[in-house]
Amino acid sequence: MAAPTRIPLFSADDFIRRLRETVHTNSNNFYSMYSSILGGIVTDPALMVLPLDDHMVHRGHAVFDTATLTHGMLYQLDPHLDRLIKSADGARIALPFSREQLRRIVLATAAASRQHEGSVRYWLSAGPGGYGLGPAECVGSSFYVIVFKQEAYPESYYQQGIKLITSQVPIKPPLFARIKSTNYLPNVLVVLEAKDRGADNGVFIDQRGMVAESSNMNVAFVTKDRVFRHPPFESILSGITIQRVLDFAQRLVQQGVLNAVRIADIPVEEGRDAAEMMLIGSSIKVAPVVEWDGQKIDDGKPGPVTQKLLKMWNEDARSATDQLVAVPYEEGV
Repeated sequence: MAAPTRIPLFSADDFIRRLRETVHTNSNNFYSMYSSILGGIVTDPALMVLPLDDHMVHRGHAVFDTATLTHGMLYQLDPHLDRLIKSADGARIALPFSREQLRRIVLATAAASRQHEGSVRYWLSAGPGGYGLGPAECVGSSFYVIVFKQEAYPESYYQQGIKLITSQVPIKPPLFARIKSTNYLPNVLVVLEAKDRGADNGVFIDQRGMVAESSNMNVAFVTKDRVFRHPPFESILSGITIQRVLDFAQRLVQQGVLNAVRIADIPVEEGRDAAEMMLIGSSIKVAPVVEWDGQKIDDGKPGPVTQKLLKMWNEDARSATDQLVAVPYEEGV
């Protein structure tokens, strides 16, 4: 885009017109947004904006979470909302509303989208008020919600599997890893590093040489003696999806498919020697890893336990009444 020879000074009407003229094509995937600054919901993507002086923008002082919208229901909304509030407490961000009000806003924004499939992401920020470092200048914390088309991973991820590399990006310290904040630069760099090296994603290794997590997904294994293994959560994000998948894994123990579920440190070499490796998260669900740093995981094909867990997740997202919250489309906004 060429720089203008003369910088225009916009009126309010000009500004709104230019916002609509400059909306990119991907905005068709943005369905509705709530802003506590405005106190309401918009469905015009051109108006889905927030103040530059919000500390989320210029300091990264905000936390977020995401729930899946499936068949007109929000899957695991309440555990995701609980984690958001826990993250806000860790980031010392006061809630602008009660938990019940936050929940009602999320559901109303989903209803305004008129969509039955997608993602619903929401942020709690220290709020607007200036450009300093500390939040004392902020006039009050802010809350934003957006409903958008869910990220679709290639079908090849599930049919042929994923290739990973060991990332050279330093892992976040435990305090920051456990808070789901908007400070995602290390996570972004892991993905870019993996793409540069011809892989799909990367794995963080902690300072002790233990497997930690992927870019924004948990990493789990099935050993050759049929034990489901996952790292401890003290130094990584406790994913909502992995907690549900651990329940599924316990069911597979009861069915005799697995022998045990174990949460314990996983040295890199033990991980490489596993029968199965997988990535787990709300967007990717459960996806098989077939290659790590150019070395095949077992026979280099998606494993049976990974496939069973993915099937269980899909069934759960459709029919688990204790995990689904109906979006009140008929009530309006």
